[in-house]
Amino acid sequence: MMDRRRLLLGAAGLVVGGRASAQSAADAPELAGKWTYRSFHNRPALVDGDPQKALRLIFAEAVFTFQTEGNSLKGGIDWEGGGLDLAGTIQPATATAPLSAAIVGSGRPKTDTDGWEYDYRAALAYRWPNGVDQVPALIGSVIRAKPHNGAPAGYVASFIAVRQS
Repeated sequence: MMDRRRLLLGAAGLVVGGRASAQSAADAPELAGKWTYRSFHNRPALVDGDPQKALRLIFAEAVFTFQTEGNSLKGGIDWEGGGLDLAGTIQPATATAPLSAAIVGSGRPKTDTDGWEYDYRAALAYRWPNGVDQVPALIGSVIRAKPHNGAPAGYVASFIAVRQS
């Protein structure tokens, strides 16, 4: 397991939208703070304007809290009644890829999430040069790395996290 975690934390590069924004290693502290997190079941069926169908696409809603130091990230993801501790690495932006992060979420001992593990991969969304009131957003996916509560490992959901002011 440690080898898988080391591999995950050491390989955090992905491109979102095919274009990188003009970000640099100096942008890593931009991840610090609170982010409203929503993950979604990856179901291809259209909701056809049905609000109930749209709501059923939400897998989880929570708050990411990140602290950064250099290319390291730590913090938590918390929701009503639970949460995970987070540890990860930040991959600075390059000419072809935005700033990204690989994060491991571990259940908290002696809580309902004890033994849980989720892996997150995310990248900062493209910053539009002419964007109006654009809020920084992380776009990514999450995988249940360990089974828990009868749910098998391997389930994948997409997520968006928007920076809180």
